Amino acid sequence: RLWAAGYERSFVARHRPQATMKFPPARQGGTPRSVDRDEFKEALLRVMERKDHWAWPAFGRGEVAKDRLHLHLEQEWATYVRDFPVLIGRAYIQCPLASVRQALAENLYEEETGGIAAGRPHPELFLEYPRGLGMDLSRFERVELLPGAARYRAFLDEASGARGWAAGNAVVTIFVEGTAYERGEVDPAAPKRPVPPLTEHPLVKHYGLPLEALALTKAHRSVEGDHRAAAWKMVLSDTPEDERARVLSSMEEALCRWLDYRDDVAVACGL
Repeated sequence: RLWAAGYERSFVARHRPQATMKFPPARQGGTPRSVDRDEFKEALLRVMERKDHWAWPAFGRGEVAKDRLHLHLEQEWATYVRDFPVLIGRAYIQCPLASVRQALAENLYEEETGGIAAGRPHPELFLEYPRGLGMDLSRFERVELLPGAARYRAFLDEASGARGWAAGNAVVTIFVEGTAYERGEVDPAAPKRPVPPLTEHPLVKHYGLPLEALALTKAHRSVEGDHRAAAWKMVLSDTPEDERARVLSSMEEALCRWLDYRDDVAVACGL
């Protein structure tokens, strides 16, 4: 397997941005110090600004061979897309705050049914990408996760189900759903996430995906602004102060696991 080759692992490690768990420092005796709201917000944003993998430009330029592109889509599907509603649901059932549950329920309803904007479940719409590219959809029923993908998925399962609602909520709604442009979601003066014309989508431009197969992309664009605002409000306003350090630690780990996952996908796709 290509991704297991030692020289390739060395290559991707040299290109990986470094993520280190340095925040927050501990008090004498090992107890994490408290984190105020502004520190918490800035630390979260700095994690998200590092959610930028060295291989993304190559994917965007169409440099992945078409006969390997299915590997990328299959790993995304089995790692988190297929079960994303489940990840949200885990945070929902643990949360004691009605206002947070209401926001999570709205997100869950749209992801699971498409009842607000998309008209169909979001995981179902994701499969329009491989269908539109003429891929064998039966492959998506028996995906073997790459090692990094398996580690990232195991982390998502633990973070969403075993670290309390605050960490699960942040990892799922901020990290998984978010991008390196999250600062633009909370600061009007910061750059916003680019929204190029659908005709410039890499799958359309470089691989011939029909525009009608971008239903999930269209759905995300229609609801994402509200989802991002709701996610940041929940995390910044409702995370208990004594849970902020745990949340930040989980977010840093999410970044490390995600970078490792994307390394494996890039190598499997020949980059």
